[in-house]
Amino acid sequence: MKHALALTLLLAPLPAAAAGTWQPPEGCQIFLTVQSKGCRVSNHYRCAADAPGDQWRADFDQEGLFFVSRINFETEWVESLESNPPVRQILDPNPEDAASFSELIATGADTYVFSLSRDDGTHSNVQGADRLTGQVLTIDHIPLEVTEFDFIETDDAGNQLHAAHGNEYISREWRLFFAGPGETDLGDGQWRPIDGSPMEFVLPDEPGFASSRPIYDCDALTAHTTPDQKPAADAAILPASLKE
Repeated sequence: MKHALALTLLLAPLPAAAAGTWQPPEGCQIFLTVQSKGCRVSNHYRCAADAPGDQWRADFDQEGLFFVSRINFETEWVESLESNPPVRQILDPNPEDAASFSELIATGADTYVFSLSRDDGTHSNVQGADRLTGQVLTIDHIPLEVTEFDFIETDDAGNQLHAAHGNEYISREWRLFFAGPGETDLGDGQWRPIDGSPMEFVLPDEPGFASSRPIYDCDALTAHTTPDQKPAADAAILPASLKE
C-alpha cells in the first residue's frame, strides 16, 4: 500500500508556488527533462531508496501530472499510476519472457511476454518485440538509436485490448526508451497515427529543467479538442513499450 499511496500523492495538484516546475518526492532527484511532441513533458528521476538501476518518469500535459511509472535496470516496466481514472498497474512476478535492454543492445533484438494486474481488478497479457534498425538519429544534440517495435495486449480470454507498431529511440547512456512515430489500435480495429517523439532534452542547470509545462503541439491540441477530450496516449505510455 505504501507504493500506491506514494504514487497517488505524486498525482496530487501542484501547489501554486511550484507552478511551472515540479519537485520529485523526498529522497529523489530529477536527472532529465524531455519536451516531446503531442503536448507532453516528462521528468525522469531516481530515488535513493530504490533498487540500483530503477528509474521513474512523471508525465505532464496541459492539465498537469497525469502518469507516473517506474522501470528497473533492464528497462523492464515495474509499476505505474494513471490519473484519469486513478488506476495503479503492476507487473506480475516471474514473466514468461522478461524485457531486457541488455539483450537488445547486445544482440539487436529483444522479445517480451508478461502480464499486468490493476487495482481495479482487471488483468491483461502483453507480447511484443524491439529491434535495432542500425540507424542513429540526433535530436537536440543527443544521439539516439532507432528501434522498431510491435506489441499486442490481450485480456485473459484472448481478446485484443491494444496493439501498436512503429519506431522508438533508445539512449544507452541513460538506459531509456523514448517514444517515436507509429500506429496504435485501441481495441476497435482502427489504426491511428501516434508520435510522441522527443524534441528537447533539458539537463540540470539548463533553462526549462524540471518543467511541468509542455510546449510542443499544445496549441493544436487546444484548437481541436473539447474540454472532456484528451489526446490518445502514445505507445510509450500504454503497454507498448512498458520500458519507459
